[in-house]
Amino acid sequence: MHDAIVVGSGPNGLAAAIALVRAGRSVLVLEGAETVGGGMRTEALTLPGFAHDTCSAIHPLGLASPFFRSVPLAEHGVEWIYSPAPLAHPLDDGSAVVLERSLEETTAGLDRQDGDAWRQLLGPFVASATELLDGILSPPVPPRHPLVMARFGLKAIRSASSLARSAFVGERARALFAGNAAHAMLPLDAAASASFGLILATLGHAVGWPLPRGGSQAIAEALASYLRSLGGEIETGRHVASLDELALTKIVMLDVTPRQLLALAGDRLPPRYRRTLERYRYGPGVVKIDYALSDPVPWRAPECARAATVHIGGTLREIATAEHDVSAGRHPERPYVLVAQQSLFDTTRAPAGRHTLWAYTHVPNGSTEDVTGRIEAQIERYAPGFRDLVLGRSVLSPAALEARNPNYVGGDINGGSAELRQLFARPVMRPVPYRTPIDGVYLCSASTPPGGGVHGMCGLNAARAVLRRS
Repeated sequence: MHDAIVVGSGPNGLAAAIALVRAGRSVLVLEGAETVGGGMRTEALTLPGFAHDTCSAIHPLGLASPFFRSVPLAEHGVEWIYSPAPLAHPLDDGSAVVLERSLEETTAGLDRQDGDAWRQLLGPFVASATELLDGILSPPVPPRHPLVMARFGLKAIRSASSLARSAFVGERARALFAGNAAHAMLPLDAAASASFGLILATLGHAVGWPLPRGGSQAIAEALASYLRSLGGEIETGRHVASLDELALTKIVMLDVTPRQLLALAGDRLPPRYRRTLERYRYGPGVVKIDYALSDPVPWRAPECARAATVHIGGTLREIATAEHDVSAGRHPERPYVLVAQQSLFDTTRAPAGRHTLWAYTHVPNGSTEDVTGRIEAQIERYAPGFRDLVLGRSVLSPAALEARNPNYVGGDINGGSAELRQLFARPVMRPVPYRTPIDGVYLCSASTPPGGGVHGMCGLNAARAVLRRS
Protein backbone atom coordinates (compact mmCIF):
# COMPACT_ATOMS: atom_id res chain seq x y z
CA MET A 1 0.00 0.00 0.00
CA HIS A 2 1.12 3.52 -0.82
CA ASP A 3 -0.27 6.88 0.20
CA ALA A 4 -0.35 7.90 -3.46
CA ILE A 5 0.06 6.43 -6.93
CA VAL A 6 1.15 8.62 -9.82
CA VAL A 7 0.28 7.40 -13.31
CA GLY A 8 2.80 8.66 -15.87
CA SER A 9 6.46 9.62 -15.47
CA GLY A 10 6.73 12.74 -17.59
CA PRO A 11 8.14 15.89 -15.95
CA ASN A 12 4.83 16.60 -14.24
CA GLY A 13 4.25 13.08 -12.97
CA LEU A 14 7.76 12.94 -11.52
CA ALA A 15 7.38 16.44 -10.05
CA ALA A 16 4.13 15.45 -8.33
CA ALA A 17 5.74 12.31 -6.92
CA ILE A 18 8.80 14.20 -5.66
CA ALA A 19 6.64 16.85 -3.97
CA LEU A 20 4.56 14.22 -2.18
CA VAL A 21 7.57 12.19 -1.06
CA ARG A 22 9.25 15.32 0.25
CA ALA A 23 6.08 15.90 2.31
CA GLY A 24 6.43 12.48 3.88
CA ARG A 25 4.03 10.47 1.72
CA SER A 26 4.81 7.05 0.29
CA VAL A 27 4.52 7.16 -3.50
CA LEU A 28 4.58 4.70 -6.39
CA VAL A 29 4.93 5.94 -9.98
CA LEU A 30 3.49 3.69 -12.70
CA GLU A 31 4.80 4.18 -16.23
CA GLY A 32 3.43 2.34 -19.24
CA ALA A 33 6.65 2.56 -21.25
CA GLU A 34 9.81 0.65 -20.42
CA THR A 35 11.66 3.83 -19.46
CA VAL A 36 10.67 7.00 -17.60
CA GLY A 37 10.53 10.43 -19.16
CA GLY A 38 7.40 11.28 -21.13
CA GLY A 39 8.65 13.99 -23.49
CA MET A 40 12.16 13.84 -21.98
CA ARG A 41 13.57 10.98 -24.04
CA THR A 42 16.71 10.40 -26.09
CA GLU A 43 16.93 7.52 -28.56
CA ALA A 44 19.03 6.18 -31.44
CA LEU A 45 16.47 6.95 -34.12
CA THR A 46 18.68 7.06 -37.20
CA LEU A 47 22.12 5.41 -37.28
CA PRO A 48 24.34 3.80 -34.65
CA GLY A 49 26.10 6.37 -32.49
CA PHE A 50 23.60 9.18 -33.09
CA ALA A 51 21.53 10.25 -30.04
CA HIS A 52 18.32 12.14 -30.81
CA ASP A 53 15.91 13.91 -28.46
CA THR A 54 12.52 12.54 -29.50
CA CYS A 55 10.53 15.51 -28.15
CA SER A 56 11.92 18.18 -25.81
CA ALA A 57 15.44 19.35 -26.58
CA ILE A 58 16.16 22.87 -25.29
CA HIS A 59 15.29 23.64 -21.68
CA PRO A 60 15.16 27.25 -20.44
CA LEU A 61 12.48 26.25 -17.94
CA GLY A 62 14.76 23.53 -16.63
CA LEU A 63 16.62 26.39 -14.97
CA ALA A 64 13.85 28.90 -14.39
CA SER A 65 10.89 26.94 -13.02
CA PRO A 66 10.46 26.99 -9.24
CA PHE A 67 10.22 23.20 -9.23
CA PHE A 68 13.46 22.57 -11.10
CA ARG A 69 15.24 25.17 -8.99
CA SER A 70 14.35 23.03 -5.95
CA VAL A 71 15.78 19.77 -7.35
CA PRO A 72 19.51 18.87 -7.15
CA LEU A 73 19.75 17.86 -10.79
CA ALA A 74 23.53 18.25 -10.93
CA GLU A 75 23.95 15.75 -8.08
CA HIS A 76 21.99 13.23 -10.14
CA GLY A 77 23.83 13.61 -13.40
CA VAL A 78 22.52 16.65 -15.30
CA GLU A 79 25.15 18.90 -16.87
CA TRP A 80 23.81 21.96 -18.67
CA ILE A 81 25.46 23.16 -21.87
CA TYR A 82 25.03 26.71 -23.15
CA SER A 83 25.57 27.69 -26.75
CA PRO A 84 27.21 31.12 -27.17
CA ALA A 85 23.84 32.55 -28.24
CA PRO A 86 20.47 31.08 -27.24
CA LEU A 87 18.78 31.63 -30.60
CA ALA A 88 19.38 32.63 -34.22
CA HIS A 89 16.79 33.55 -36.85
CA PRO A 90 18.13 33.57 -40.43
CA LEU A 91 16.76 35.95 -43.06
CA ASP A 92 16.74 35.90 -46.84
CA ASP A 93 19.44 38.57 -47.17
CA GLY A 94 21.99 36.07 -45.85
CA SER A 95 22.14 37.53 -42.37
CA ALA A 96 20.58 36.36 -39.12
CA VAL A 97 19.11 38.21 -36.19
CA VAL A 98 20.40 36.78 -32.93
CA LEU A 99 18.94 36.62 -29.44
CA GLU A 100 21.98 37.02 -27.21
CA ARG A 101 22.10 36.48 -23.46
CA SER A 102 22.87 40.18 -23.14
CA LEU A 103 20.10 42.66 -23.86
CA GLU A 104 22.67 45.15 -25.09
CA GLU A 105 24.30 42.73 -27.51
CA THR A 106 20.88 41.75 -28.85
CA THR A 107 19.85 45.34 -29.46
CA ALA A 108 23.11 45.98 -31.30
CA GLY A 109 21.94 43.55 -33.98
CA LEU A 110 18.68 45.42 -34.55
CA ASP A 111 17.89 48.72 -36.18
CA ARG A 112 18.70 51.50 -33.73
CA GLN A 113 15.09 52.44 -33.09
CA ASP A 114 14.12 48.80 -32.65
CA GLY A 115 17.07 48.20 -30.35
CA ASP A 116 15.72 50.82 -27.96
CA ALA A 117 12.22 49.35 -28.30
CA TRP A 118 13.48 45.81 -27.59
CA ARG A 119 15.23 47.06 -24.45
CA GLN A 120 12.15 48.94 -23.28
CA LEU A 121 9.85 45.97 -23.95
CA LEU A 122 11.98 43.16 -22.48
CA GLY A 123 14.14 44.97 -19.94
CA PRO A 124 11.54 45.18 -17.13
CA PHE A 125 10.61 41.51 -17.53
CA VAL A 126 14.25 40.39 -17.51
CA ALA A 127 14.83 42.41 -14.33
CA SER A 128 11.88 40.71 -12.60
CA ALA A 129 12.26 37.30 -14.26
CA THR A 130 12.17 35.25 -11.05
CA GLU A 131 8.93 36.84 -9.83
CA LEU A 132 7.43 36.78 -13.32
CA LEU A 133 8.08 33.06 -13.82
CA ASP A 134 6.82 32.28 -10.33
CA GLY A 135 3.59 34.15 -11.09
CA ILE A 136 3.05 32.61 -14.52
CA LEU A 137 3.79 29.04 -13.45
CA SER A 138 1.75 29.12 -10.25
CA PRO A 139 -1.99 28.36 -10.11
CA PRO A 140 -4.07 31.30 -11.38
CA VAL A 141 -5.86 31.63 -8.02
CA PRO A 142 -4.65 33.29 -5.84
CA PRO A 143 -2.41 35.42 -8.09
CA ARG A 144 1.21 35.79 -7.07
CA HIS A 145 3.28 38.96 -7.53
CA PRO A 146 0.27 40.97 -8.72
CA LEU A 147 2.17 44.10 -9.74
CA VAL A 148 4.67 42.17 -11.87
CA MET A 149 1.89 40.08 -13.36
CA ALA A 150 -0.28 43.12 -14.12
CA ARG A 151 2.56 44.79 -16.01
CA PHE A 152 3.17 41.60 -17.93
CA GLY A 153 -0.52 41.04 -18.60
CA LEU A 154 -0.96 44.39 -20.33
CA LYS A 155 1.46 43.24 -23.04
CA ALA A 156 0.85 39.50 -22.91
CA ILE A 157 -2.89 39.67 -23.58
CA ARG A 158 -2.25 41.09 -27.02
CA SER A 159 -1.71 39.15 -30.19
CA ALA A 160 1.89 38.59 -31.21
CA SER A 161 1.33 40.27 -34.57
CA SER A 162 -0.14 43.44 -33.11
CA LEU A 163 2.53 43.76 -30.43
CA ALA A 164 5.38 43.16 -32.89
CA ARG A 165 4.01 45.69 -35.38
CA SER A 166 3.34 48.35 -32.77
CA ALA A 167 6.63 47.93 -30.91
CA PHE A 168 9.03 47.55 -33.85
CA VAL A 169 9.41 49.17 -37.25
CA GLY A 170 12.03 46.87 -38.82
CA GLU A 171 11.71 43.30 -40.06
CA ARG A 172 14.62 42.00 -37.99
CA ALA A 173 13.06 42.69 -34.59
CA ARG A 174 9.62 41.66 -35.79
CA ALA A 175 10.91 38.35 -37.11
CA LEU A 176 12.85 37.63 -33.92
CA PHE A 177 9.76 38.21 -31.80
CA ALA A 178 7.50 36.23 -34.16
CA GLY A 179 9.78 33.19 -34.06
CA ASN A 180 9.52 33.13 -30.27
CA ALA A 181 5.77 33.70 -30.25
CA ALA A 182 5.11 30.89 -32.74
CA HIS A 183 6.07 28.35 -30.07
CA ALA A 184 2.50 28.92 -28.84
CA MET A 185 1.16 26.82 -31.73
CA LEU A 186 -1.49 29.51 -32.16
CA PRO A 187 -2.26 31.95 -34.95
CA LEU A 188 -0.13 35.02 -34.32
CA ASP A 189 -3.26 37.17 -34.45
CA ALA A 190 -4.78 35.23 -31.53
CA ALA A 191 -5.26 36.94 -28.18
CA ALA A 192 -2.43 36.24 -25.72
CA SER A 193 -0.11 34.77 -28.37
CA ALA A 194 2.27 37.62 -27.49
CA SER A 195 2.77 36.05 -24.06
CA PHE A 196 4.85 33.22 -25.51
CA GLY A 197 7.14 35.60 -27.36
CA LEU A 198 7.65 37.68 -24.23
CA ILE A 199 8.35 34.73 -21.95
CA LEU A 200 10.75 32.92 -24.27
CA ALA A 201 12.72 36.06 -25.08
CA THR A 202 12.85 36.93 -21.38
CA LEU A 203 14.15 33.45 -20.56
CA GLY A 204 16.82 33.77 -23.25
CA HIS A 205 18.15 36.92 -21.64
CA ALA A 206 17.64 35.91 -18.01
CA VAL A 207 18.84 32.28 -17.90
CA GLY A 208 19.66 31.21 -21.47
CA TRP A 209 18.32 28.27 -23.47
CA PRO A 210 20.52 25.35 -22.37
CA LEU A 211 20.59 21.71 -23.38
CA PRO A 212 21.53 18.73 -21.17
CA ARG A 213 24.69 16.83 -22.01
CA GLY A 214 23.79 13.45 -23.47
CA GLY A 215 20.18 14.32 -24.23
CA SER A 216 16.90 15.15 -22.54
CA GLN A 217 16.70 11.62 -21.11
CA ALA A 218 19.34 12.80 -18.63
CA ILE A 219 16.75 15.06 -16.99
CA ALA A 220 14.24 12.24 -16.67
CA GLU A 221 16.84 9.89 -15.23
CA ALA A 222 17.97 12.55 -12.75
CA LEU A 223 14.42 13.17 -11.53
CA ALA A 224 13.85 9.43 -11.18
CA SER A 225 17.15 9.02 -9.32
CA TYR A 226 16.28 11.86 -6.94
CA LEU A 227 12.81 10.42 -6.34
CA ARG A 228 14.25 7.01 -5.48
CA SER A 229 16.84 8.60 -3.18
CA LEU A 230 13.93 10.06 -1.21
CA GLY A 231 12.21 6.69 -0.94
CA GLY A 232 9.82 6.92 -3.89
CA GLU A 233 9.24 3.90 -6.11
CA ILE A 234 8.87 3.60 -9.89
CA GLU A 235 7.47 0.68 -11.86
CA THR A 236 7.90 0.82 -15.64
CA GLY A 237 6.12 -1.32 -18.21
CA ARG A 238 2.92 -1.00 -16.19
CA HIS A 239 -0.02 0.24 -18.27
CA VAL A 240 -3.07 1.38 -16.31
CA ALA A 241 -6.33 0.88 -18.20
CA SER A 242 -8.85 1.77 -15.48
CA LEU A 243 -9.02 3.58 -12.17
CA ASP A 244 -10.51 0.39 -10.79
CA GLU A 245 -6.98 -1.04 -10.80
CA LEU A 246 -6.02 1.60 -8.22
CA ALA A 247 -9.15 1.44 -6.07
CA LEU A 248 -7.34 0.75 -2.79
CA THR A 249 -5.11 3.86 -3.03
CA LYS A 250 -6.21 7.01 -1.24
CA ILE A 251 -4.61 9.44 -3.69
CA VAL A 252 -4.27 8.91 -7.44
CA MET A 253 -2.48 11.51 -9.56
CA LEU A 254 -2.83 11.24 -13.32
CA ASP A 255 -0.25 12.68 -15.70
CA VAL A 256 -2.73 12.27 -18.58
CA THR A 257 -4.90 14.50 -20.77
CA PRO A 258 -8.72 14.68 -20.62
CA ARG A 259 -9.12 12.01 -23.30
CA GLN A 260 -7.26 9.45 -21.18
CA LEU A 261 -9.05 10.55 -18.01
CA LEU A 262 -12.39 9.85 -19.68
CA ALA A 263 -11.23 6.36 -20.61
CA LEU A 264 -9.72 5.62 -17.19
CA ALA A 265 -12.72 6.87 -15.21
CA GLY A 266 -15.48 5.14 -17.17
CA ASP A 267 -18.86 6.11 -15.71
CA ARG A 268 -17.42 7.47 -12.45
CA LEU A 269 -17.34 11.08 -13.69
CA PRO A 270 -20.45 13.27 -13.28
CA PRO A 271 -22.16 13.97 -16.63
CA ARG A 272 -21.48 17.72 -16.59
CA TYR A 273 -17.75 17.30 -15.90
CA ARG A 274 -17.57 14.55 -18.53
CA ARG A 275 -19.22 16.77 -21.15
CA THR A 276 -16.74 19.55 -20.39
CA LEU A 277 -13.81 17.19 -20.84
CA GLU A 278 -15.27 15.96 -24.11
CA ARG A 279 -15.25 19.57 -25.38
CA TYR A 280 -11.62 20.11 -24.43
CA ARG A 281 -9.69 21.42 -27.43
CA TYR A 282 -6.40 19.94 -28.56
CA GLY A 283 -4.01 22.12 -30.52
CA PRO A 284 -2.11 21.55 -33.76
CA GLY A 285 0.08 18.51 -34.13
CA VAL A 286 3.71 18.39 -35.09
CA VAL A 287 5.79 16.44 -37.57
CA LYS A 288 9.20 15.72 -36.06
CA ILE A 289 12.31 14.86 -38.08
CA ASP A 290 15.69 13.82 -36.69
CA TYR A 291 18.72 13.82 -38.95
CA ALA A 292 22.11 12.16 -38.93
CA LEU A 293 24.45 14.49 -40.83
CA SER A 294 27.93 14.11 -42.28
CA ASP A 295 28.83 17.73 -41.39
CA PRO A 296 27.35 20.74 -39.59
CA VAL A 297 24.45 22.52 -41.28
CA PRO A 298 25.98 24.93 -43.86
CA TRP A 299 24.12 28.08 -42.83
CA ARG A 300 24.58 31.07 -45.12
CA ALA A 301 24.54 33.27 -42.02
CA PRO A 302 27.55 32.24 -39.91
CA GLU A 303 25.82 33.60 -36.80
CA CYS A 304 23.53 30.55 -36.85
CA ALA A 305 26.45 28.34 -35.85
CA ARG A 306 26.60 30.15 -32.50
CA ALA A 307 23.08 29.09 -31.46
CA ALA A 308 21.75 25.69 -30.40
CA THR A 309 18.28 26.80 -31.51
CA VAL A 310 17.40 28.22 -34.92
CA HIS A 311 13.96 29.51 -35.92
CA ILE A 312 13.22 29.12 -39.63
CA GLY A 313 10.30 30.95 -41.16
CA GLY A 314 11.41 34.30 -42.54
CA THR A 315 9.51 37.45 -41.73
CA LEU A 316 6.71 38.14 -39.28
CA ARG A 317 4.26 38.08 -42.18
CA GLU A 318 5.48 34.67 -43.40
CA ILE A 319 5.39 33.09 -39.94
CA ALA A 320 1.94 34.54 -39.25
CA THR A 321 0.66 33.19 -42.56
CA ALA A 322 2.06 29.73 -41.88
CA GLU A 323 0.58 29.50 -38.38
CA HIS A 324 -2.78 30.83 -39.61
CA ASP A 325 -2.84 28.12 -42.29
CA VAL A 326 -2.23 25.42 -39.68
CA SER A 327 -5.03 26.73 -37.45
CA ALA A 328 -7.34 26.67 -40.47
CA GLY A 329 -6.52 23.02 -41.19
CA ARG A 330 -4.08 23.65 -44.03
CA HIS A 331 -0.45 22.68 -44.54
CA PRO A 332 1.62 25.80 -45.31
CA GLU A 333 3.90 25.73 -48.31
CA ARG A 334 6.56 27.55 -46.31
CA PRO A 335 6.13 26.26 -42.75
CA TYR A 336 7.63 27.64 -39.60
CA VAL A 337 10.33 25.16 -38.54
CA LEU A 338 12.07 24.86 -35.19
CA VAL A 339 15.59 23.50 -35.37
CA ALA A 340 18.06 22.41 -32.68
CA GLN A 341 21.68 21.56 -33.47
CA GLN A 342 22.81 20.03 -30.19
CA SER A 343 25.85 18.19 -31.57
CA LEU A 344 27.64 21.48 -32.29
CA PHE A 345 27.95 21.92 -28.53
CA ASP A 346 27.58 18.38 -27.15
CA THR A 347 29.97 15.87 -28.69
CA THR A 348 28.14 12.92 -27.09
CA ARG A 349 25.31 13.24 -29.61
CA ALA A 350 27.11 11.87 -32.71
CA PRO A 351 30.26 10.01 -33.80
CA ALA A 352 33.37 12.14 -34.22
CA GLY A 353 33.00 14.55 -37.12
CA ARG A 354 29.29 13.78 -37.55
CA HIS A 355 26.27 15.75 -36.39
CA THR A 356 22.60 15.56 -35.48
CA LEU A 357 19.77 17.93 -36.32
CA TRP A 358 16.40 18.08 -34.53
CA ALA A 359 13.52 19.72 -36.39
CA TYR A 360 9.76 19.96 -36.25
CA THR A 361 6.93 21.93 -37.76
CA HIS A 362 3.29 22.50 -36.89
CA VAL A 363 0.54 20.73 -38.82
CA PRO A 364 -3.24 20.34 -38.35
CA ASN A 365 -4.08 18.00 -35.50
CA GLY A 366 -3.98 14.38 -36.65
CA SER A 367 -2.44 15.24 -40.03
CA THR A 368 -1.35 12.34 -42.21
CA GLU A 369 0.37 14.46 -44.86
CA ASP A 370 4.08 13.98 -45.55
CA VAL A 371 5.66 17.42 -45.10
CA THR A 372 9.27 16.23 -45.12
CA GLY A 373 9.97 17.99 -48.41
CA ARG A 374 8.58 21.30 -47.13
CA ILE A 375 10.64 21.15 -43.95
CA GLU A 376 13.82 20.38 -45.86
CA ALA A 377 13.10 23.09 -48.44
CA GLN A 378 12.88 25.64 -45.63
CA ILE A 379 16.20 24.50 -44.14
CA GLU A 380 17.81 24.46 -47.59
CA ARG A 381 16.52 27.99 -48.13
CA TYR A 382 18.91 29.25 -45.44
CA ALA A 383 21.51 26.48 -45.67
CA PRO A 384 22.11 25.55 -49.33
CA GLY A 385 23.54 22.05 -49.63
CA PHE A 386 21.88 20.78 -46.46
CA ARG A 387 20.24 17.81 -48.20
CA ASP A 388 23.62 16.58 -49.42
CA LEU A 389 24.72 16.06 -45.81
CA VAL A 390 21.87 13.78 -44.77
CA LEU A 391 23.09 10.29 -43.84
CA GLY A 392 19.82 9.20 -42.28
CA ARG A 393 16.51 10.59 -41.09
CA SER A 394 13.68 9.58 -38.78
CA VAL A 395 10.24 11.08 -39.42
CA LEU A 396 7.65 10.98 -36.63
CA SER A 397 4.12 11.84 -37.77
CA PRO A 398 1.39 12.98 -35.36
CA ALA A 399 0.14 9.41 -35.19
CA ALA A 400 3.63 8.08 -34.47
CA LEU A 401 4.14 10.63 -31.71
CA GLU A 402 0.79 9.73 -30.14
CA ALA A 403 1.66 6.03 -30.33
CA ARG A 404 4.83 6.74 -28.39
CA ASN A 405 3.09 9.00 -25.87
CA PRO A 406 -0.74 8.87 -25.59
CA ASN A 407 -0.74 12.39 -24.13
CA TYR A 408 0.23 13.72 -27.58
CA VAL A 409 -3.30 13.53 -28.94
CA GLY A 410 -3.19 14.08 -32.70
CA GLY A 411 0.45 15.10 -32.34
CA ASP A 412 -0.32 17.92 -29.87
CA ILE A 413 2.78 17.99 -27.66
CA ASN A 414 1.32 20.62 -25.30
CA GLY A 415 -1.54 18.62 -23.82
CA GLY A 416 -4.18 20.90 -25.32
CA SER A 417 -4.55 24.19 -27.14
CA ALA A 418 -3.07 27.27 -25.46
CA GLU A 419 -5.90 29.51 -26.65
CA LEU A 420 -6.86 32.22 -24.15
CA ARG A 421 -9.78 30.39 -22.54
CA GLN A 422 -7.74 27.24 -21.99
CA LEU A 423 -4.88 29.15 -20.43
CA PHE A 424 -7.16 29.59 -17.42
CA ALA A 425 -9.90 26.93 -17.76
CA ARG A 426 -7.53 24.01 -18.14
CA PRO A 427 -9.11 21.48 -18.47
CA VAL A 428 -12.22 22.95 -16.80
CA MET A 429 -13.10 26.15 -14.95
CA ARG A 430 -12.74 25.15 -11.29
CA PRO A 431 -11.20 26.84 -8.24
CA VAL A 432 -8.77 23.90 -8.02
CA PRO A 433 -8.44 22.62 -11.61
CA TYR A 434 -6.21 19.72 -10.54
CA ARG A 435 -8.94 18.07 -8.43
CA THR A 436 -11.47 15.93 -10.28
CA PRO A 437 -14.99 15.15 -8.99
CA ILE A 438 -13.79 11.65 -8.06
CA ASP A 439 -12.63 11.68 -4.46
CA GLY A 440 -8.86 11.39 -4.25
CA VAL A 441 -8.23 11.57 -8.02
CA TYR A 442 -6.20 14.48 -9.36
CA LEU A 443 -4.90 15.58 -12.75
CA CYS A 444 -1.26 16.70 -12.84
CA SER A 445 -0.53 16.85 -16.57
CA ALA A 446 0.14 19.64 -19.08
CA SER A 447 -3.65 19.78 -19.49
CA THR A 448 -3.72 21.70 -16.19
CA PRO A 449 -2.23 25.14 -15.40
CA PRO A 450 0.25 26.41 -16.40
CA GLY A 451 0.22 24.12 -19.45
CA GLY A 452 2.86 22.60 -21.72
CA GLY A 453 6.61 22.69 -21.31
CA VAL A 454 9.27 20.87 -19.32
CA HIS A 455 8.87 22.77 -16.06
CA GLY A 456 7.17 20.28 -13.73
CA MET A 457 4.89 22.95 -12.31
CA CYS A 458 1.61 21.22 -13.23
CA GLY A 459 2.75 18.31 -11.09
CA LEU A 460 4.01 20.49 -8.25
CA ASN A 461 0.82 22.57 -8.20
CA ALA A 462 -1.32 19.43 -8.21
CA ALA A 463 0.69 17.90 -5.36
CA ARG A 464 0.24 21.06 -3.32
CA ALA A 465 -3.52 20.81 -3.89
CA VAL A 466 -3.38 17.26 -2.54
CA LEU A 467 -1.35 18.27 0.51
CA ARG A 468 -3.76 21.08 1.38
CA ARG A 469 -6.52 18.48 1.78
CA SER A 470 -4.60 15.73 3.55
